[in-house]
Amino acid sequence: MRRIVLATLLALVMPLMATATEEQVVLGLSRDRVAITADFDGSDILIFGAVKRETPIPQGDPLQVIVAVSGPSTPVLVRRKEKKLGIWVNTDSVLVDSAPSFYAAATSAPFSQALSDTEDLRHKVSIKRAIRSVGADMNIADAQEFTRAVVRIRQNEGLYSIRENTVAVDEQTLFRTEIDMPANLTEGEYVARIFLTRGGKVVSNFQTTIDVRKVGLERFLFNLAHQQPVLYGLMSLAIAIAAGWGASAAFRALRGT
Repeated sequence: MRRIVLATLLALVMPLMATATEEQVVLGLSRDRVAITADFDGSDILIFGAVKRETPIPQGDPLQVIVAVSGPSTPVLVRRKEKKLGIWVNTDSVLVDSAPSFYAAATSAPFSQALSDTEDLRHKVSIKRAIRSVGADMNIADAQEFTRAVVRIRQNEGLYSIRENTVAVDEQTLFRTEIDMPANLTEGEYVARIFLTRGGKVVSNFQTTIDVRKVGLERFLFNLAHQQPVLYGLMSLAIAIAAGWGASAAFRALRGT
């Protein structure tokens, strides 16, 4: 009896295992490290790859690809301002628990066709699902408006975007896209996720990281400011005094000629 039950379980599980591994992502990046320097004005990262299969291309819904890149997530305190007696003052505030510093999702089809709402809820691919906010005060009306404000502000700054129809898919096997990263990036590990979908359902996914760091003089000053703030302040003061003295000496020399 035990053997019959085991055989039945294997017969049920094996098709599921085969389906889960039927299509897999083989990924490539044009770079896995972004260096922030004094003249850094943004960067384009080419994300490309292929779909590995052990069987022929499945019939039915075509393959769609979604590429999502997110920066480090941190809490964000959002305040609402109101005009009282002619003065703008802070009234309500909400702490958004976790919001990525950068978020871009590129799709090979309109987002609603590439991913169903149920799958979006499960994998948190859209911008509204990538942000987590659960700690709003019950007395605050329209608490979700604070989260929408974060999205709106960061979209205007070029930090959040959904780029539909920007992933090229060839023969349901090869795919590629470019993710534009603006100049005002936050340091840290950026997570790149790739989803293969059919009929709005995720059939496979893959994840890797992109390291974004300050280098050179910028890195030295950043470390000095955070690790030795007193020394950084004294050095800044000395530079300001030297610059002022130099400008004064140059002005006197010009007046004397």
